[in-house]
Amino acid sequence: MRTIKSILTIVFIAALTVAFTGCNEDDEIIPVVSTTISNLPADPGTGFDPTNGQPLGLTRKFTFFSFKTGAIVVNADSATANWDLGFNGTTIIVNGTTSGPGTSVVQIVDGIFDELAEAPESGYLSDNDVAPIAGAPNTNLAIQTGSGKGWYTYDGAGMVNKPTAGKIIVVRTSENRYAKMEILSYYKDAPASPTFNNTARYYTFRYVYQPNDTRSFN
Repeated sequence: MRTIKSILTIVFIAALTVAFTGCNEDDEIIPVVSTTISNLPADPGTGFDPTNGQPLGLTRKFTFFSFKTGAIVVNADSATANWDLGFNGTTIIVNGTTSGPGTSVVQIVDGIFDELAEAPESGYLSDNDVAPIAGAPNTNLAIQTGSGKGWYTYDGAGMVNKPTAGKIIVVRTSENRYAKMEILSYYKDAPASPTFNNTARYYTFRYVYQPNDTRSFN
């Protein structure tokens, strides 16, 4: 005849078995990624004109980046959902609708990067959600080009593009995961005070990527 103690032991073991059986890979919490990418090339060309800082020998090809892998995606995968953002000069495209086969969307949030604890629930755009302006290229991008329109401001005196303070790019990827990104520099090796003599079209940015099913960046 079983004692009450032995019965309770069996019940406890059974409960543990159910608990562990219910745990699977889908329930595993993956650590949030927080890192900085340096010198991501955005079609830097073969050189630049020393009189005006304009690049020479451009390929017109985008460099594709994935927040999930934290790496550049080869150009052969440009027709897949493997990338999130594409970079060419000051132009940044989002993988979706008119720019790619994915479903990534984006928005620019004003604020302090470290203080943005959660991605917005709504307000995201794809590259065809912005009405184009007649005669002006790339004006229907979710991340607008042009001084003061998106992530940068052009300094006419120094002839350089500087990231606009307080602009946070928030991305919802094709896998419904969230990333926040802050562009730190547009010049190779991220000089503190760039001039037109510095090599342009090299991005340095920091980002936080949330690989789990939540909008939290913590």
